[in-house]
Amino acid sequence: MGLAIAESIAVADDLRLASVWLRDASAEGRFAEAHGGLFSSDIDAVVRAADVLIDFSLPQATATVVAAVARHERPLVCGVSGLSIEQQSLLERAAGTVAIVYDRNMSLGIAVLDAIVRRAAAALGPEFAVAIHETHHIHKLDAPSGTALQLGEAVAAARGADPDAIDYKVERRGEVPGDHAVVFTSANEQLTLQHSVTTRQVFAEGALRAARWILDQPPGQYSMRDVLADDCL
Repeated sequence: MGLAIAESIAVADDLRLASVWLRDASAEGRFAEAHGGLFSSDIDAVVRAADVLIDFSLPQATATVVAAVARHERPLVCGVSGLSIEQQSLLERAAGTVAIVYDRNMSLGIAVLDAIVRRAAAALGPEFAVAIHETHHIHKLDAPSGTALQLGEAVAAARGADPDAIDYKVERRGEVPGDHAVVFTSANEQLTLQHSVTTRQVFAEGALRAARWILDQPPGQYSMRDVLADDCL
């Protein structure tokens, strides 16, 4: 994802890549030589150089990133999937002093699907059983995916129900970037709402849209639904 974001920034007229954080300090010399010092293992230097931070790394790095943006009061766009409850709590606490967009899927389409699923779940009611199908590439570690869990939480919130009651169907095959479907089934009919990703570039585009948006926001924790709210949700 880092490469996709860097490539998108490179062709944007209003954005500039200020710096890139390397978690492995031993690699800094190799990257600095090839890229003119753009890469650094000093998280504080990276954060100070930026107007907004975008994090698509790993849950193991979340505490370090969140602490740095809080120290330097920089807004953060976080698209890291698979965060624990404790790591999500770190984001919530930091959002008391800085603006944070956190979403397990930065796709614009998923943000719209989330809103539609909430309306469908509320309208159809408990007479319709819900199953969430998700397919990803074989390298994805978390299952169900963060997006599938997010959609399940959307259904549960709309119904005032327990997310654990949602039926998740998980498949890992090939290099599928991400397919999700929410299926509502009653005794007499079935409604399927689905979203497919054809390239991971959609996540980079969503993250940059969030980065532009969050610069004007007060401290707080936001989602991609908030980013799109003024336009369509």
